[in-house]
Amino acid sequence: MEDIKDVKKRLAKLKTQHRDLDDEINHLVENTPFDQLEVQRLKKRKLALKDYIMKLESNLLPDIIA
Repeated sequence: MEDIKDVKKRLAKLKTQHRDLDDEINHLVENTPFDQLEVQRLKKRKLALKDYIMKLESNLLPDIIA
């Protein structure tokens, strides 16, 4: 199992990739005409990254017994 420090580094890298994808999508959309399929592909990748980031973040939080 990865230690917490490695997971946090990985999370930082993934968040940077997520922001970069957002910037790339915005740049594509600003330039008309734009490739709708490319934008959809990037949005799908961005969503997958966000899901993975959320999964890693939830793994960092301790389980709370209610």
